[in-house]
Amino acid sequence: MSEISTTHEGAVAHIRIERPHKRNAISDSVILAIEAAFAALPESCRAVVISGQGDHFCAGLDLSEIKGRTSVEGLHHSRQWHRVFDQMEKGTRPIVAAIHGACVGGGMELAATCHIRVADETAFFAFPEGARGIFVGGGGSVRAPKLIGTHRMLDMMLTGRVYKAAEAVPVGFAQYLVPAGGAVAKAMELAQRIATNAPMTNYALIQALPRITEIPADHGLLMESLMASVVETAPEAQARVQEFLDGRGPKVKAS
Repeated sequence: MSEISTTHEGAVAHIRIERPHKRNAISDSVILAIEAAFAALPESCRAVVISGQGDHFCAGLDLSEIKGRTSVEGLHHSRQWHRVFDQMEKGTRPIVAAIHGACVGGGMELAATCHIRVADETAFFAFPEGARGIFVGGGGSVRAPKLIGTHRMLDMMLTGRVYKAAEAVPVGFAQYLVPAGGAVAKAMELAQRIATNAPMTNYALIQALPRITEIPADHGLLMESLMASVVETAPEAQARVQEFLDGRGPKVKAS
């Protein structure tokens, strides 16, 4: 049975890890299946939701596969995760993670790769690598501190601290908190909304915004100007601006 499934609802693809007997822990075959699932998405797909089957989003790395590995094998294993997660993070489609149950270790590394994270009330977050004598290897040391802060991650890895769902949004693990069982529905709602954006706008946000925040300010401002000039000249952007000027476009309102 496949460990990854992909379904489609209009312009949104739903990729789900289907390994509930392992709490959706990520093995070598799973990471390659995730890569293949993203590579196989049709041109019509404009946004992606990623979730886990059963009681958990993802309990991290499948530790049974690292036993007995040499340092060289471990290096290549880590770089394989880096390759796949970089393709996701720097791809052409916004990704929304629907998190429930365990979002632990490599599961949090997967979630941090996504552009938006929705957690339900059953979610909990941890980096137990310290207690297990290992270190994060799927990009967690780079992505997670940007979300939650370096010293919070240090605390989690040094002490085994676990954060519950109620802390997810204030701390930075997620942007949305929903009732138990509601993560996928909310993620799909957000993804459907994202899919209606102009494709070049979504592309610019994924490609440029993270880079702008990591370079000197004057370099970032130049990149911003270049991206703005490219995006606003796209035919779809021109049509949407004209709709707004004609009074037919949507206006921003307080919810």
